[in-house]
Amino acid sequence: MIEKRLKTRSVNGTLALAQNIMELMLPAPRMVVLRGDLGAGKTTLVKGIAQSLGASADDVTSPTFTLVHEYQGTKLKVYHLDLYRLEKDEELLALGLEEMEADPNALVLVEWGEKFPSVMARARGQVVITLGEEPDERWFLVQML
Repeated sequence: MIEKRLKTRSVNGTLALAQNIMELMLPAPRMVVLRGDLGAGKTTLVKGIAQSLGASADDVTSPTFTLVHEYQGTKLKVYHLDLYRLEKDEELLALGLEEMEADPNALVLVEWGEKFPSVMARARGQVVITLGEEPDERWFLVQML
């Protein structure tokens, strides 16, 4: 297991740090659960990861209502899921999570995956984001299997 604890002090710092975190997620395919309170910076992290893979960071938004967003980088694809609004495992089937996870050129980044034991059992890593003492300070605990 790889485990790193990292800190940023700004949104731009999080965007820059995302490349280092993405490199820890390789090789693809890999499903990673992103954990943190509302507003912790999960989508900002995904924005930085997508950008480091060659996708447009401007296209990255929270998939809270659409549930899944897909971003194509130069070599890898990012599936960004938000399970906050889901309640049952059956709802996961409709998302096509298994197909995303099977894509050999994809990182599957799942917000609120900890709500579902089945997702946690299949995930090959997690990033836990916690707030620091300063307003834009964030701690990232990166754990990859």
